[in-house]
Amino acid sequence: MYPELFEIPFVHLTIKSYGLMLVIGFLSCVWLIRHLSRAFTPNPQFITNAALYSLIGGVLGARLFFVIHYFDQFQSNPIEIFAIWKGGLELAGGVVAAILVIIFYLRYHKLPVRRYLDVLAIGLMLVLVFGRIGCFLNGCCYGKPTELPWGVRFPYYSFAYHSQTGADLERNRPEPYLKLPDEFYGYTDESGVRYSGLKPYKYLTEQQKIEVNQGKYRCLPIHPTQLYSSAMAAFWCLMLYLFWRRARKIELSDSSGRLFAKPGYTFALMFIVYGISRFLIEFLRDDNPFEFDGLTISQNIGIAMVVLGVILTAVFNFTAPHDHELS
Repeated sequence: MYPELFEIPFVHLTIKSYGLMLVIGFLSCVWLIRHLSRAFTPNPQFITNAALYSLIGGVLGARLFFVIHYFDQFQSNPIEIFAIWKGGLELAGGVVAAILVIIFYLRYHKLPVRRYLDVLAIGLMLVLVFGRIGCFLNGCCYGKPTELPWGVRFPYYSFAYHSQTGADLERNRPEPYLKLPDEFYGYTDESGVRYSGLKPYKYLTEQQKIEVNQGKYRCLPIHPTQLYSSAMAAFWCLMLYLFWRRARKIELSDSSGRLFAKPGYTFALMFIVYGISRFLIEFLRDDNPFEFDGLTISQNIGIAMVVLGVILTAVFNFTAPHDHELS
C-alpha cells in the first residue's frame, strides 16, 4: 500500500497515488476519445475543452458524493468539506458529474452528443482501469478475507487492518475478524495528547512490530477487489470498443436494419455492464455499509445504472438523433 508516492522538495507537498492514477486515467481517456472521434470531430480542440471542464466538474462531483456518503464525519467541523487536499473523493460521483458537464457542453456547441457519448463510454472504462489501481495503492475499497492464493495482506494501520480489528455493525459483523490484545490500543502523542484508538505503527514495541508484520496479528489476506475492478474495467473497455466499432461499420455500410447500431447504444450499454459488475463486486468488498434493503449504496446505484441503461437503450431506439448529431 502506497497512499503517498513521494514528497516534492521545498514545498513539502506529497503526491498521492490515487490522485496520480486518476490523472493518468484522465489523460489516457482524453487521448482515446480524440482518437476515436476523428471521423466526426470538426475541431479536436472541442475534445480538450470538454475534457478540462469535465475534470473540474468531476472533481467537484467526486467530493460532493464523498461528503454526502460520509456526512457524519463533517458534522463537527463543516469547514473540512472543502479540504479536498486531505483526500476524500468517490469515483462514481466524479463520473456522473463529468458526464453531465460533457452533455451540457456538447449541446451548447451543437455537437453530435450521442456519438461523443459513445466514445466517452469507452474512455470512462479506461479511467476506471487506472482509478482502481489507485484505490489499490491507497488501500481503500478493500475486500473480504479470503484463503485464495492471490489474497493480499495489507499493512498494519491500513483501512483493511482497522476494519479487521474492529466490529462493524453496519455490515452485521458484531465481532472483529482479528482480535488484538489491549496493549495495542491507547497511546500518547508527541504533544502529550492521549488517544484510546489503535496505536500508530511508530508507537508499537519492537516485539509488537514483529507480530503485526510476521506473526499472528498481521492483516488477514483479503480479496484484491480493486484489481478485480480494474481488470473488469479493462475487459469492458475492450468489449465496448468492439461493440462501437461494429455499430460504426454497420452505419457506414448503410445497413440500418441491424439491431443496436444507432448512435448512443454504446453509452447505454456502459451503464448496464458497469452496473452489473459493480453490483456483483460488492459481494466481495468489505468496506461499504449495508444501507437499503440489505444492500450497499453501491449495489443500489448499480441497480439504478442498469435500469438507466435499459431506459436509454429504449429512448435511443425509438428516437432519431438531431440533424447535428448525424454529422
